Amino acid sequence: MRNCERHPREHPLNRITAPSAHEVAAEAKPSTSASEDEQDASARSSDVLERLLLDRLDDEKAQDIVFIDLKDKSSVADGMIVASGRSHRHVGAMADHLLRALKDSGHGKARVEGLPHCDWVLIDAGDVIVHLFRPEVRAFYNIEKIWSVEPPRRAVN
Repeated sequence: MRNCERHPREHPLNRITAPSAHEVAAEAKPSTSASEDEQDASARSSDVLERLLLDRLDDEKAQDIVFIDLKDKSSVADGMIVASGRSHRHVGAMADHLLRALKDSGHGKARVEGLPHCDWVLIDAGDVIVHLFRPEVRAFYNIEKIWSVEPPRRAVN
């Protein structure tokens, strides 16, 4: 029964008065507009990053470039780019040039997987993820189907 007895506290309690409802509402309004500004800035930054990567892939003669919008589908990234290169060497060169372009434009150092073999190179640039494939490997994994996006169809001559 001794455990149930109350012992006087050795340390005084830290008492802080709680803010009134009006004070809480006044503090919440500026932070909401600040977070909206941050979201707008993030969306603009994501759009600039997408444009940089897509333009660079076009310059590098990437084949079958597909952009997949992930804004309402995933919290991992805002977008995904899938493209093909003609060979191991082409895929590796595109990856190196994309990494250099990201660094030069101030987007920081992107994480990369698959560079030694260059069958499938994944570049995580933060808001946008880039998948570079050799055509056979791309057909095997079929990422566009996973994200419910039809791959581009080639015209038969």
